[in-house]
Amino acid sequence: GSRQYKKSTFLLNSIDQIVIPESLSLFEQPFAKKTLGAKAFDRDGVLKREQYFVKDGRVKSYVMGQYSANQLGLKTTANAGGTNNVSVTANFDGGLEAMIKAMGKGLVVTELMGQGVNATTGDYSRGALGFWVENGEIQYPVSGLTIAGNLKDMLLGIEHVGTDIDQRSNLKVGSVLVNQMTIAGES
Repeated sequence: GSRQYKKSTFLLNSIDQIVIPESLSLFEQPFAKKTLGAKAFDRDGVLKREQYFVKDGRVKSYVMGQYSANQLGLKTTANAGGTNNVSVTANFDGGLEAMIKAMGKGLVVTELMGQGVNATTGDYSRGALGFWVENGEIQYPVSGLTIAGNLKDMLLGIEHVGTDIDQRSNLKVGSVLVNQMTIAGES
C-alpha cells in the first residue's frame, strides 16, 4: 500500500492487471489452524479476513493497513504489520526433483546473497549458489554467480510452482521455476 501512494513500485496502479501467470493466485488465510502465522487482528486492531491479493494472475488488492488505505482512498485489507499465512497456488504436480527433470537445463538456486532488489524499478541482481542441471539431472555445484533480471519479467516468467511447500513458513510456496534470467560468473 505505502509504495502505491508514494508511487515507488514497479507494480504501480496494478489492480486488475496480470502480474503472474493466470494459473497462479496469492491467497491470505490469517485464521488457518495449526500455523505459525495465524492472527486475528492487524497492528491497527482491524479484524483480519481471508482474501486474494492476486487471483488467476490478476491483482485484486494491495496489501494495506489503515493509513495506506486512507492515502489511496481505499478500504484497509487489515495488513498493518504485514501478511499472515499467504499461500501461492501450485500449478505443477511435484516438488523440486520433478521440476529439475522438467527443466532439462538450467540453474537450481539454493542460496541467495546480497540486497540487489529495487522494488521501485523491479531491477533484480543477487549473488547465488546452487547446482547446474543438464538433461534433467544435477551435474555439479556452482558458486560465485550473479543472477539478474527484472521482477515484472520474472513474475510473468514463472512456469511452475511445485507442491513441496514448507508449512512452517508464513509464505507458503513450493519450488519455483522461472523460465529465463541472466546468469553471470566464471565457468
